[in-house]
Amino acid sequence: MPADRPIWGLLSALPEEQLGLVDLLDDVVPPVLHAGRQFVQGRLAGHRVVLALCGIGKVAAAATTAMLVERFGVERLVFTGVAGGLSPGARIGDVVVADGFMQHDMDASPLFPRYEIPLYGRALFDADADLSNRLDAAARIALADPVALCGPEDRARFLPDEVRVHRGLLVSGDRFVSALKEAADLRAGIPAAMAVDMESAAVAQVCRDYGVRFAAVRTISDRADDSAHVDFPAFVETVASRYASAIVAALFRDDAT
Repeated sequence: MPADRPIWGLLSALPEEQLGLVDLLDDVVPPVLHAGRQFVQGRLAGHRVVLALCGIGKVAAAATTAMLVERFGVERLVFTGVAGGLSPGARIGDVVVADGFMQHDMDASPLFPRYEIPLYGRALFDADADLSNRLDAAARIALADPVALCGPEDRARFLPDEVRVHRGLLVSGDRFVSALKEAADLRAGIPAAMAVDMESAAVAQVCRDYGVRFAAVRTISDRADDSAHVDFPAFVETVASRYASAIVAALFRDDAT
């Protein structure tokens, strides 16, 4: 096994979003508790992998990302989780692989333009192109047969006739978007936004600081509107967690370093 293979991190906000991922690992060692978080280490397709749950929100996500880099030496990071669909084409049960990230609640105007991160001179943080391309390919392989992943009952309950993989902009903020007007305001302010979550853009900012390659895949769990809370726990457990495990397994079948 090559000694210089990069160390990977797999990050999620909620335990339900990471169900099944630990079962993919070989040579699992006892979990490490650090700063109130549990880190699980093992190997996947010969790579050292660290699983972590950050909790909800940008601060929690940024802190956990820094821990993964500083304490565990993570060099490549993938976020798996759920998001609210903003683009009309992003339907419940679809998947978004991020091309870039913005913080929709950042507003330091008039000192800086709205959405721009102060002292960075930018609002947009790019995803790692190669890692995102590999994640996109893995998602398309994993979701070729959604019925096999979720079963016919959950497929009929939650998923569209055709599950699609999208590429686009993820926007993040410290609030759960669950009102039609709020979703419309986000689309008006950032027309390119494909989906909204509460962590990814913060992780992207920290990864840029450290020079860590970062990509994210999010399952659309709701339309970020007044029905966003309906059956959310059931969807995460029966659909999104199975998507995540299948996508990660497909990603690591490509043994490239």
